[in-house]
Formats: sequence, C-alpha cells, structure tokens
Amino acid sequence: MRVLVFGNPVAERDSSAVKIADMLEGKLAGIEFVRFDTAEDLEKEGSEVAIMDAVAGLRSPRLISLEELELPEKPLTLHGFDLMWNLLLLKKLGKIKKAVIIGVPASRPVKESLPKVRRLLEKLEV
Repeated sequence: MRVLVFGNPVAERDSSAVKIADMLEGKLAGIEFVRFDTAEDLEKEGSEVAIMDAVAGLRSPRLISLEELELPEKPLTLHGFDLMWNLLLLKKLGKIKKAVIIGVPASRPVKESLPKVRRLLEKLEV
C-alpha cells in the first residue's frame, strides 16, 4: 500500500508526518511512503488513497475519513486551497471515492505520536 506523505520537513508545525514516515521507512511490510509536495496530482493515485499529514488541533494521532471533511462556512482566500479542498473537489468530481488520512498532531512531539501512528498504519486498509 502506498501512503502519500504531505508536509514540509523544515517547517516545525508541518513536519511531523514527514518525520514519522522517515522513521518508519522500511519497517512496515507492504507499506511504501511516497512524499507528496502538492495535492494537485492526487487523482493520478487512483480512486482510493491513504494520506499522512500533520493536523493542527489534534491531541492524538487518528484516522480521518473523507466523509469527515467539510469546508468552512466562510472560505478565507485561495491561499487556503490545500489538501482538504483538493480532496473534496476530487470527491465531488467522482475522481476519488475513498480517502483515509492518518492525522498526526502538528504540535505534539513526533516521538510521542510514533507508536500510535505505527499501530494505525499496521491496521490500515484502503
């Protein structure tokens, strides 16, 4: 299974998923971590995707389904056109049918999140 990893390794609040992928690389049978810089090419990954990304506001790592995502009532700017917006657009267009996001807390130390993320990945089915 391919897990698409989003984040910026040099930005502290956006690097947790990248750091965890680096720590787990080659340690989970059948899981390949693929670094993704932008969400623009998501539709090329097929209609079912697994994603790992840092999520602001999470206290503990958890799975987030495509059905849980919703747009804010007042969209701010085009600068905010990020992974969530792209996933919802691809869902509406019928290009993505299932997406599971392994949400990694953006503000929690990576070493604290690592064991739970590993368990989530071991049980993950997409």
